[in-house]
Amino acid sequence: MKKYFSLLLVLLLIVSATLPAAASAKNTNKGKEIALSKQLKAISKNTYRYFEDFTDKKTGLTYDAVRMDNGEINAQKFTSPTNIAMYMMSTISAEEVGLISREEAVTNIEKTLNSLKDMDKWNGLFYNWYYTEDATLMTDWGQFISTVDNGWLSAGLVVVGQAYPELYEETHALVEDMDYSTLYTPEVGQMRGGYDVATESYTAHHYGAFYTEPRVASYIAIGKEDVPEEHWWRMFRTMPESWDWQAQIPEGYTETYDGVDVFEGHYSYKGTKYVPSWGGSMFEALMPQLVLKEKELGKNALGLNNKRHVDIQIQYAKEQGYAAWGMSPAATPDNYSEFAATPLGMDGYKSDGTVTPHATFLALEYAPMEAFNNIQALKRFDMYGKYGFLDSVNVETGEVTQAYLALDQGMTMVSIVNYLKDGVIRDYFHQDQIGKSPEDLLMKETFSIQ
Repeated sequence: MKKYFSLLLVLLLIVSATLPAAASAKNTNKGKEIALSKQLKAISKNTYRYFEDFTDKKTGLTYDAVRMDNGEINAQKFTSPTNIAMYMMSTISAEEVGLISREEAVTNIEKTLNSLKDMDKWNGLFYNWYYTEDATLMTDWGQFISTVDNGWLSAGLVVVGQAYPELYEETHALVEDMDYSTLYTPEVGQMRGGYDVATESYTAHHYGAFYTEPRVASYIAIGKEDVPEEHWWRMFRTMPESWDWQAQIPEGYTETYDGVDVFEGHYSYKGTKYVPSWGGSMFEALMPQLVLKEKELGKNALGLNNKRHVDIQIQYAKEQGYAAWGMSPAATPDNYSEFAATPLGMDGYKSDGTVTPHATFLALEYAPMEAFNNIQALKRFDMYGKYGFLDSVNVETGEVTQAYLALDQGMTMVSIVNYLKDGVIRDYFHQDQIGKSPEDLLMKETFSIQ
C-alpha cells in the first residue's frame, strides 16, 4: 500500500508541474493571437489607404503600382483585370473590418462596374491593360486577353454580387458574358495562356500545371459550364515521370476521377511530400485560396498541399539563413521579378534573398504564429509605412524596394480579412452557383502526399 501511495504522490507532482507550464504556453499563444489580430487590423487600415488614394475617383480603377522616387510619388496610371478584382475585394474587406461603411463600399464599387460595362472586350473577356483615367484600352503593351487575369476579375465580380445583392444583376451579367470556351482547347483539355487580338493568335502554351494560380480561372470556367469538368482532371499534378527536364522525377500513382486517369505525383523536400507549383512561389500556391475553399473542402488535396508549401517556404528560408521568409514575385528596385523557394517549383524561380510581405499574409491561415513573428522580422527592415508594407526587401543586403503594387496590396488585404473573419471572402464566392457547383472537384481528390 505504501508503494502505491508513493507512486500516486509522484504522479501528482508530475501533473502539478506540467499543468502550469501547459497553461502558461496556452496563455502565451492566446496573447499572441490577440496581438496578431490587433496588428492585422492596423495593417489593413494602412494597406487599404493605397486603394483610397490611388484609385481614380471617376472611373473606380486602381493604379497598377506606385513607386517612391526620392520622395516623389510616381503613379503608374493603368490597370489590369486582376487589379480591378483586388480593388473590389479589398473594398468589401475594408467594410467587413469597419474601415468604411457599407454605403461607401457600394458607391465606390458601382463606379468600377460602370467602367467595366463600357470597356473594350473580346468575347466578353477583358484586355490586360486599360488606362485608369478614362477606362480606355491601353494598346502600348499590345491587345492581350489573359486567361488568368480574367479569372480573377470573374472571381471579384462573383464576390461582389454575393456581398452586395443590389449589385448582383450587374456583376452576374458581366461574368456570364465572359466566354472562357474561347480560350479552351478540347483536344488537350486545358486552357490557353491567352489570346492576342491584334495578331489573331493564341499563346503557344496551355496552362498545364494544376497547382498554379490559373486554377481559379479553370474552376470558374467549369462553374459557368463554359468548359467541361473533365478539364479539372486533364491538368498535371506533376508532369509525367518521363519528362526529365523537371526539377525532380516525381513519385506517385494513377487514380481515376470521373473517367479520367490522373497521375497523382509528388516531389519531396527533406522528407516532406508535396505537389509542386510551376515556379515555387507563394502566390502560385496560395493566391487561389483567397476565394476557393481549398482549406475547408480539399483536406486531402489542395488544402493539405497549401500547408506543405507554407511549411517548406519557412524551412527553406531558415536553411538559407534568411532573417525573414516569404518568396514570391514582387517589385524590385529596377523592375519586377519572380522569386521562390526554388525546390517547390517544377522549374523553380530564383532565390536571392528577396522576400515580399504579401507572401506572409497569404500564409496566415496555415501558420498564424509564424506569420506573426515574420511580420515583426519584416518591420525591422524599415519597410512599413503609410500604405502598409513596401513590396519587397532583400534580407541579405537590406535593400528595400520603394514601391507598392495593387496586386500585392490586394492579396494582403483579402488575406487579413479572411483570417480575421473566418474566410468571409471565400464564403461569398461559394454562395454563388458558379462557386458552389464545382465543389465536388475539391472534395473528391486525394493527393499522394499523405
